[in-house]
Amino acid sequence: MYTDTEFLSATTTPFSYFPIVLQLIAALGFVGITMLATHFLGPKRKTSDKLINFESGIEQKGNARQPMAIKYFLTAILFVLFDVEVIFFYPYAVNFKDLGWDGFMAMLMFVAFFLCGFIYITKKGALKWED
Repeated sequence: MYTDTEFLSATTTPFSYFPIVLQLIAALGFVGITMLATHFLGPKRKTSDKLINFESGIEQKGNARQPMAIKYFLTAILFVLFDVEVIFFYPYAVNFKDLGWDGFMAMLMFVAFFLCGFIYITKKGALKWED
């Protein structure tokens, strides 16, 4: 049908970027005009009820600047770490037969490294909540 390579070749002239620039200008213009319109046309009634911090409908108690236990952050980081480990199992599971014994040994080493890390954090007491 079409044997010419001109349909398959990519041209990189500055004019070929014109639709992208036009769409970017339109998007930024829409956002800017919308923000300005709501700022100037919207109601401005600052009452004491509107100026109070709102957190899920729960009345605030105490100071927000009080120290928080580091255990929450440590647990979250450990969850992300071991969750990412599970994500790395997916490509191995998909290519299980193609990887053979070499892939199996590599996955065993991967699990062993994470197991060593898990044993380390358990011995350090990172998962104990009593303190």
